[in-house]
Amino acid sequence: MSGGVALVDVDNDGDLDLYVIQGGDLRAGPSPDVANVLYENDGSGRFTSRPSAGVEDPGYGMGVAAGDYDNDGDVDLYVTNLRRNRLFRNDGNWSFIDVTDESGVGGESWSTSASFVDYDRDGHLDLYVANYIRWSQRSEEECYNPAGQIDYCHPTHYRTPAADQLYRNRGDGTFLDVSQAVGLGVVYGSGMGVLPDDFDGDGLTDILVANDSMANQLWIGQADGTFLDEALIRGCALDEHGTARAGMGIAVTDLDEDLDPDFLVVNMEAQPDSLFRNEGLFLMDATGEAGLSADSRRFTRFGVGFEDFDNDGLPDLFQSTGKVISSTIRDGDPYAEPNALWRGLPGGRFELVDPIGGTPEPVVATGRAAAFGDVDGDGGVDVVVVNRDGPIHLFKNVRGSRGNWVSFEVRDAGRYALGATITLSLGDRRIYRTVRRDGSYCSSNDPRVHLGLGSHDHVEDVTIRWLDGQAESFDVGGVNRVVRLDRGNGTPNR
Repeated sequence: MSGGVALVDVDNDGDLDLYVIQGGDLRAGPSPDVANVLYENDGSGRFTSRPSAGVEDPGYGMGVAAGDYDNDGDVDLYVTNLRRNRLFRNDGNWSFIDVTDESGVGGESWSTSASFVDYDRDGHLDLYVANYIRWSQRSEEECYNPAGQIDYCHPTHYRTPAADQLYRNRGDGTFLDVSQAVGLGVVYGSGMGVLPDDFDGDGLTDILVANDSMANQLWIGQADGTFLDEALIRGCALDEHGTARAGMGIAVTDLDEDLDPDFLVVNMEAQPDSLFRNEGLFLMDATGEAGLSADSRRFTRFGVGFEDFDNDGLPDLFQSTGKVISSTIRDGDPYAEPNALWRGLPGGRFELVDPIGGTPEPVVATGRAAAFGDVDGDGGVDVVVVNRDGPIHLFKNVRGSRGNWVSFEVRDAGRYALGATITLSLGDRRIYRTVRRDGSYCSSNDPRVHLGLGSHDHVEDVTIRWLDGQAESFDVGGVNRVVRLDRGNGTPNR
C-alpha cells in the first residue's frame, strides 16, 4: 500500500518540487537506506535530490499532506506512517524541523491519506488523518492467492478498523485532537482516501473518506462545529447493490457543470469505479452513464485525478494501478499493471485512451500514489506515480496539440486559500473548481487551479468565494499563463 508523493513548491520559486515517501522492511525496522527523498526542481522538470533538508524520515511511510500550518509563507509537510506520523516545519532555505512532539500530531496508528483543511474557518489549517486498521506484526496472518502462494491479506481478515483523527490548529504551533468532540468516534472505517469540500452547498466544510471494503463516510459539517456521517442517507456509502467496495483514492470536479463538486472513488479489480454526481440533497451513482463501469474493473486503482491533459476544456481522468492480490504465477512483479488514462468527452463521459496509459509503450508497474501538476511550466499537467518496490515514474505531458489554458494561484493573506472556490464563464458554460492540494491517494498535488480552455482566448466573470463566505470578482486578462489572485485585489460581491 505504500508509498506517497507530493508535488509542492518547497522554496517558493514558482515551480513544483518533489517529495517521495518510502516504506521498507517492517521486520528490519527503520533504515536510512529507505528514508524519504526530497527533490528540487530546476524549473524545467529536472530534479536534484536534497539529502540534508531534514525530511528524511526513515519510518515505514504511507502518505504526505502539504500545507502552511503556521502561516509563515513556507509550505510544511506531514508524513503518515505505520505507527508514528511526522510533522516537518519548513524554516526556509531547504531546511525543515521535526516538530511532531511539540505539535501533538504524532499519533500511533496506521495512517494513510491526510489533508490540511481549515474546517472551523479561523484562518489556521487543521489536519484530518485517515487511519486504516489496528495492526501489529504479532497479529499478522498467512493468506493465500488462488495459486496457493502466500499473498496479502484482505483487510476484513483483521476485523480491526481504526478511527480517523481530526486535529484542530490552536494557532500557536500546537494542535488539539478533537476527533471525539466533533463526532468522528461514532463510525470507524479502514480509511484510504480523504477529500474535504462543501458537498451540500451550505458554506461549511464536509469531509469524504474512502474506506477499504467498508462503507465510505461523508462527514457533513454542522453549524456547531461537529460532523455527522450522512454517506448512507445521501447515497455514497455503498454500491447500488448495498455492498461495500474497496475504496482507495478520490478525485473531485464538477463534471455536469451545475456548480457543485462531483467525485470519483476508485476500487480494486473486478469492482467498477464509483462516480457520484452531486444533486444537492443526494448523490447519484453515474458510473455507468459516464462510461466507466466496464473498463475500470480491469484494474486495481489507487491514485486518481481529474485533470484536463489536452486543455480542450473537459476534464480527463488518470488512474495509477497495481494489484493487491496475485492470481497467477509468473516471472517479474505479479502485481504490476499498466496505468489507465481516460479522455473526457462532452456530457461528463469518458473513453479509455489507446495505447493504454497514454504512453507509446505501456508502462507496467505496481502503481500506488499519484500526484498532479505542471512540473515544467509549459501549460500541460504532468503526473508523478510512486510504485511498490520500484522506481517512481514521472509522466511528462507532451501532447503537441493542446488548447489554451489558464492556471489560478488563489491566495489569502499570502498563503494558498485551500477550500476557496472559483467560478467563471467559458463561453456559455459555467466552470466551478475548489482550491486544494489533497485528493488522489496518499498524495499532495499542485494547489494551482489549472483549466483547459480549448480555443477560448479569454475567461469572464471570475469569482472567488473565500472560506468565510465573502466573494470577490477579478478581471483576469490574457490566458496561457499563471494568474495570481490575491484576496483584497478584486471587486467585492454584494
